[in-house]
Amino acid sequence: MTTVFLNALGITCALGEGRAEVARMLFDATSPAGLRNSDALTLGRPLMLGVAPGFPLPGEDENGATRPPLDDHPLPLRGRNNALLRSAYRQIAGQVQQAMAQYGADRVAVILGTSTSGIGESEQALPHKLAHDQWPPQFHYAQQEIGAPSRFIAAESGACGPAWTISTACSSSAKALASGARLLRAGIVDAVIAGGADSLCRFTIDGFSALESVSAGRCNPFSRHRNGINIGEGAALFLMTREPGPVRLAGWGETADAHHISAPEPQGRGAIAAIEQAIARAGIGAADIGYVNLHGTATPQNDAMESRAVAATVGTSVPVSSTKPLTGHTLGAAGAIEAGLAWLTLVDNPLRRLPPHWWDGQFDPELPALTLVNPGDVAAGPLRYVLSHSFAFGGSNAVLLFGAA
Repeated sequence: MTTVFLNALGITCALGEGRAEVARMLFDATSPAGLRNSDALTLGRPLMLGVAPGFPLPGEDENGATRPPLDDHPLPLRGRNNALLRSAYRQIAGQVQQAMAQYGADRVAVILGTSTSGIGESEQALPHKLAHDQWPPQFHYAQQEIGAPSRFIAAESGACGPAWTISTACSSSAKALASGARLLRAGIVDAVIAGGADSLCRFTIDGFSALESVSAGRCNPFSRHRNGINIGEGAALFLMTREPGPVRLAGWGETADAHHISAPEPQGRGAIAAIEQAIARAGIGAADIGYVNLHGTATPQNDAMESRAVAATVGTSVPVSSTKPLTGHTLGAAGAIEAGLAWLTLVDNPLRRLPPHWWDGQFDPELPALTLVNPGDVAAGPLRYVLSHSFAFGGSNAVLLFGAA
């Protein structure tokens, strides 16, 4: 069986830019980082948001902004989403260029996930259109096209292999990694730039607010007091090859239970099947898993479903945590960003630190009693396998299983 490796990671999210900074903030046991209050997208209604550092929101002070410019790309490829991708790509550009020199540009694919793409640019341009009956010169309608992220990274890197974008809500970029693994195992390409990006905009905040699923304060996953998500943004990119690297994509599972347009299947049947697929594909037992990064949105129905799925598959004694109180829910980018956090848990982590679960400590007696990671907790032994869950609207479930090389 062909082994697929994650050879390099580039990551930008509310915790910072780059592996070192994100790892430092992720494992900090003193206080939760990442989220900040802003009403830039919800005037008069401040919310906790996972804003990427150096990426001011519309209307905020631009002093100190480090968002990379995109003037060297055509207008349809400019925008906040692709700027986040450029930030992540620059961190792995050297390894990608080496892969193209080794294999040829036509043997390098690009597979990304997103849900927002450039919809934020449309939001900012619309008032000008309404006032002047024409779009502003800095806007192009194609900026919001779902395929823009993969076209951008193909242009940015020079990769000429297959390139596409997956948009299945919150499972998008987890499915991008699984798709990349299939391409490699089929021998269609020799390297894949895989991951995803999503950017903050009014569209997603208003949509989740209409569902009464947004928390004004820091989200509180698996608490009896949980009341909704914090929305975040970011990007994570991996260079995937068959060449040995620090982390293996040991297994993955994908299911579609189609229970409801937004609510999960209450007993977690689709989630359970996806977890079981990932474990079976890896050829390991549930007892081999040392940590689970939960989808953990802090909504009543998702946390209830996921806790049942975890208890039914890996049991209640494995350490688990949701990292969304640190990054926010990055929607289409969540699978890739949380895969990045799993990668950081397995690589250059000699103390075997585990991502903490920040919450109020108030267990919901209606849920199975999972072993939630306390700040400062470390793994009892060497970490060999880490599981990461992504569960999306419409019952699109994706689970990734990572192994230390």
